[in-house]
Amino acid sequence: MVNQSMQSSSRNSRRWLLSLLVLLVIAGLCWKFWPAGSTHKEGGEKAAAGHTGRSGMMRPGFGGAAGPIPVRVAPAVTGDFPLYYKALGTVTALNTINVRSRVGGELVKIYFEEGQMVKAGDLLAEIDPRPYQNALLQAEGTLLQNQAQLKNAQVDVERYRGLYKEDSIAKQTLDTAEAQVGQFLGTVKTNQAAVNDAKLNLEFTKIRAPIAGRVGLRQLDVGNLVAANDTTFLAVITQTQPISVVFTLPENTLETVLARYHSGAKLPAEAWDRGDTKIQATGVLQSLDNQIDVTTGTLKFKARYENRDQSLFPNQFVNVHLLADTLKGVVLAPSAAIQFGTNGTFVYALDGDKKVTIRQLKIGASDGQNTVITEGLAAGDRVVLEGTDRLKEGSEVEVVNDSQDVPTTPTGHLQGKSAASAPDAAVTDKAKKGA
Repeated sequence: MVNQSMQSSSRNSRRWLLSLLVLLVIAGLCWKFWPAGSTHKEGGEKAAAGHTGRSGMMRPGFGGAAGPIPVRVAPAVTGDFPLYYKALGTVTALNTINVRSRVGGELVKIYFEEGQMVKAGDLLAEIDPRPYQNALLQAEGTLLQNQAQLKNAQVDVERYRGLYKEDSIAKQTLDTAEAQVGQFLGTVKTNQAAVNDAKLNLEFTKIRAPIAGRVGLRQLDVGNLVAANDTTFLAVITQTQPISVVFTLPENTLETVLARYHSGAKLPAEAWDRGDTKIQATGVLQSLDNQIDVTTGTLKFKARYENRDQSLFPNQFVNVHLLADTLKGVVLAPSAAIQFGTNGTFVYALDGDKKVTIRQLKIGASDGQNTVITEGLAAGDRVVLEGTDRLKEGSEVEVVNDSQDVPTTPTGHLQGKSAASAPDAAVTDKAKKGA
């Protein structure tokens, strides 16, 4: 019993020692990694030192109000603004023809190359003409036969008229001869029509292009038997010179376009590629639909292009830029200066040379580079392009690049891609120095 008690006491002592050792280790780790107040203070001093100079003042324009904020500005100007409306369009051929044979027979020759440009009347293919040549000969033979009978009947009538004057025959005999002449005249006309029909069928064995345009891929090969007006066509011809583009505009933009169109003005319509980066053709607005689509609220328009360089293909998607009007003598400001807030649209304008003030604006059309200002700015007012994120009413600024030149000539392509201006090097350098 005594031994058992001693062993139990020894085990308890080891457990306490082990527990105490674990607690000491944990306490040591906490002391080592626990952030001290002096560390916070030192870090704060270092952080503060990182934003101050030797004098302890905050560096100008970055984190304090001790110095001016570097900005880049540009003037508002007066100029003409071409007002474009942009829409998606589909190139449509003026005429599309499915070339089919008008007579049946074996296809014996093909004269065109796939993708070839052809003129109206050019020979495209030929059907075996021999059956139609024989039919023509037969019709001509029947015609000759009946013409001979007509001639004989006409001679008989002349003879009977002489005999009737001499009172040698009855009037009925003369009437019968004249009626027979009329009968043969009708027969000859019928035979002549049969000859003309045979000639026409023989001509139809030569398949010709009905319009000028580009021939598509061939659908039938030599040796195939074709039927008259068969569902399988020989090829498709699309007229591509001139060519049309169909596009739509929303009804809320129709007033300006319709007013100019009904006045007889020729509205230029530019066709740009699918990426809206390169102009492919320039044409004019040709026609418009007679009703607005109630499901989309848009009206269809059609523009025509000469397409002499074949840059437009039928069913091609393009971006149409329609020049609806040109706004004369309007105030233009760089779009990069326009700001949008809870109180509406505004800009930071220079108030003198060192401070800025907020100008509330009313704006009009924009092309991404320039915006028409209808109220709030005058020509010559300088507005902030870059550095607006730290500005407020009355902020002191330092103009690092004042562009006194007139902004880029506006293109006025509504909804077009905005041409973002590159950051000014002086502003970049200033920011690096301030940081």
